[in-house]
Amino acid sequence: MHHAHTALHFVQLHQTDHAAVRAELAAGLQAPVAHVAPKFFYDALGSRLFDAITELAEYYPTRTEAAIFKAHGVAMAQQVPPGAVLIDLGAGSCAKAARLFPVLRPAAYVAVDISVDYLREAMGQLQQRHPGLPMLGLGLDFSAELALPPAATDWLAGQGAAAAPRCVFYPGSSIGNFNRAEALALLSQARAVCAAGGPGGGILIGVDRVKPKAVLEPAYDDPLGVTAAFNRNLLLHTNALLGTDFAPARWRHVAFFNETDSRIEMHLQADSAQTVRWPGGERAFADGEQMHTENSYKWQPADFDALLREAGFGASTHWTDEKGWFSVFWAPV
Repeated sequence: MHHAHTALHFVQLHQTDHAAVRAELAAGLQAPVAHVAPKFFYDALGSRLFDAITELAEYYPTRTEAAIFKAHGVAMAQQVPPGAVLIDLGAGSCAKAARLFPVLRPAAYVAVDISVDYLREAMGQLQQRHPGLPMLGLGLDFSAELALPPAATDWLAGQGAAAAPRCVFYPGSSIGNFNRAEALALLSQARAVCAAGGPGGGILIGVDRVKPKAVLEPAYDDPLGVTAAFNRNLLLHTNALLGTDFAPARWRHVAFFNETDSRIEMHLQADSAQTVRWPGGERAFADGEQMHTENSYKWQPADFDALLREAGFGASTHWTDEKGWFSVFWAPV
């Protein structure tokens, strides 16, 4: 039995390269169709605005997924082997994984997020509630590449979990932010992470499904304007990172379901002709010109199963809500 004070460990691998961030933002603003990557939504205010979005009546994904885990957690635990290493991608507050600890009974918990600073407080509190569970906070940008670094595999060996099966946990339908090719790359890397553990591993992943526009569109364009504030806050974050002079009041939130590409698109639309300047560059926007800020792909279950198989996983199982709005998939290695 490991003592609680030795079982919590942190490894920060991702280092923010400020010059690279500025270059990425500037390149996006100067592209033929201006765009800013959705990862730039999440400064301190953006993260709190997203938490507020999850409380909206119109925003079904968070509560629908939570209800699926609650209703079907025991069935999921029959697929995920007990004593697995639970690898939580984009863990944040760690709350979703923590709710599954009693049914999944993992041998170790690895929380992956871009910054361990976000993880420290949450994992400290979690460790007090689960003192016998070894926990590793891993600061990693898994959207660039998902692989467990030597420091993490060494730590697992130190916990006696080197040969344990590995379960990659990716809730929240975040896979929807990736197009098919990007999603395939990430899932293939996830499969390699699982395959490096003992037999019985796999992925447990939340996936938002295609449904009527009347349900989809209000979830991304709510009448209170919380999602609009979340989208426009991206401009303030860009001002802070790049030194742009965006005026958020001059931009309108636009969100719609693109049926051809099976995705929600979020844009910011200039309410008048304006030039945005930053040190070393500028971009003139025409009246009504749009800047693309996010895609959220929606899947048919059969298509997502095919994607998992293409990534190298075995036949999947999925659980859904009574309306068929959302699914949680389990796919073994």
